[in-house]
Amino acid sequence: MTAANPPVSIDFPDVSMHLVRPNEPVRARVVRNEVCTRSKKAAGFVRHVEIDVSGTPLEGGFRAGQSFGVIAPGEDERGRPHKVRLYSIASPTAGEDGAGKILATTVKRTIDEHWDTGRLFTGVASNFLCDLDEGDEVLVSGPNGKRFLLPARPEEHDYVFFATGTGIAPFRGMITELLAAGVESKIALVMGAPYRTDLLYDDVFMRLDEEHENFHYITAISREPEGDSAGGGGRGVYVQQRLATHRDELVPILSSPRGLVYVCGIAGMELGVFQELARQLPPMAREPYLVCDDETLAGVDTWDRRMIHRDIKPTRRVFLEVY
Repeated sequence: MTAANPPVSIDFPDVSMHLVRPNEPVRARVVRNEVCTRSKKAAGFVRHVEIDVSGTPLEGGFRAGQSFGVIAPGEDERGRPHKVRLYSIASPTAGEDGAGKILATTVKRTIDEHWDTGRLFTGVASNFLCDLDEGDEVLVSGPNGKRFLLPARPEEHDYVFFATGTGIAPFRGMITELLAAGVESKIALVMGAPYRTDLLYDDVFMRLDEEHENFHYITAISREPEGDSAGGGGRGVYVQQRLATHRDELVPILSSPRGLVYVCGIAGMELGVFQELARQLPPMAREPYLVCDDETLAGVDTWDRRMIHRDIKPTRRVFLEVY
């Protein structure tokens, strides 16, 4: 990045935080609950849940990228009320209704076995939310989060979003907000899933891709073979590999002083994205996103997550939300 072509400064909007405290939650009402995977035969069970928060401090008080709290009914194994669980808001700042009254989230059922006992484990809040019917009440709090947001002047930036699984939730809100506002920035979404049937909101993003020339929707399916012509070499593809297979689309966005990178999803995906940024971007384009010395850069193939923030330092132009 030359002095004559400096990065655009990033200012964040003012946001409200903790308008509703977890120890004093408010009652809201479910208005929609439906499957949001591409197919009902998907490997996981993921639902899109819309909640009416009108008449509460949350009405008009949240922004795309923030999260809110859910307090499931009942008690834990110690006889105490369940603690709050946070869920990403999948709506634009104006909400699902355009008036900030209805927010949405993306919920995956948690069904697993305990490693030590082999007994069935089911997520408390996730299954509670997935089971709610239209008209059911839910205790909520929030909003939470003040940095995983769109900039205050979104039209001054270009965007590459990397998502896996329910990490798509904040990007659904951000991308729909950008496009609905007529922002002409370059926007690319790279969405990863194990199988094509597991893609979330696939119909929404395919439609947006068709309707907006400045938005590109790219999928990465890790457990289904992809043909050589698509760059997969007959193997599955992870989100970070799209930086190589779709280099002509993504690198120009990232090489611009306007470029921003957002990463949301399962912990560990950020390492792969950082490695590919290091491999695919020339030095002048890489340095605005990642700071590392020459020795670290030379060993890119051996990077591990412990090095992030210590040896590999993402800049303010990289936004991370992994879990």
